[in-house]
Amino acid sequence: MRLATRLAAGLTCFANLLGAPAGAQTVHFPPVGPKPAGVPADDRAPFSSSVLAGDTLYLGGVLDIDPATGRPGATAPEQSRLVLEALKRSLEAAGFTMDDLVWVQVFATDLSSFDSFGSAYAGYFKGPLPARSFVEVVGLMGGAHFEVNGIAVRQSAH
Repeated sequence: MRLATRLAAGLTCFANLLGAPAGAQTVHFPPVGPKPAGVPADDRAPFSSSVLAGDTLYLGGVLDIDPATGRPGATAPEQSRLVLEALKRSLEAAGFTMDDLVWVQVFATDLSSFDSFGSAYAGYFKGPLPARSFVEVVGLMGGAHFEVNGIAVRQSAH
């Protein structure tokens, strides 16, 4: 890895640590929702689905996995709804709402799903929309079509 890349990664990690006030309690939340088909139910995920540091919640990737089937949705609108509902569940498990989100990163396996995702996405917010990126990727865990990361800040802390 080039020095510039290492330096940028290190500075990003350091900047993220600065987001939590000194002495803030850190709470780790286990993964919420179904595991993708083919992943044994007793396997422990080697990560936290979200981490609360002070009034800031860092959300790891949530997928468009249907809780009833353990598989991704069949259409882009269904996949969008599934991943956004999973994001909402993760936020609610930590005492946050969709309107607490300040940054969202979307990974999609098909860039042509941008409009469909955007239509579903806008319906989940009452106030101003968070900053967002939408990135096309070659593949996602469990055959998912969307994976979403986010950062939320408790409204009272804004």
